[in-house]
Amino acid sequence: MKIRKGDMVKIVTGSARGKTGTVIRVLSGSDRIVVDGANLRTRHRRPRRGGEKGQTTQFAAPLHVSNAMLLCPKCGKPTRVGFKNLADEKVRVCRLCNEPIVK
Repeated sequence: MKIRKGDMVKIVTGSARGKTGTVIRVLSGSDRIVVDGANLRTRHRRPRRGGEKGQTTQFAAPLHVSNAMLLCPKCGKPTRVGFKNLADEKVRVCRLCNEPIVK
């Protein structure tokens, strides 16, 4: 997968379109990512004990990796990701400015 944990991404489609955030989790088996502060959903929790109140909590739901674009750390624009072999090492490369994307 071309997007990894810790990358800054911009959401390009869906209800969270236009938001940016950091990838906090990658689900490679289903090609989905969890972005901090984007695609928020509400979960309702029942009270467990007598006298306790129920709660509503918000959480970031996974979204498909094709709905997000990587933000290049050099030029700051949403970009597609390419790969190049530099010094016997495969590195990710920004398609706009051809600069390597390092973690």
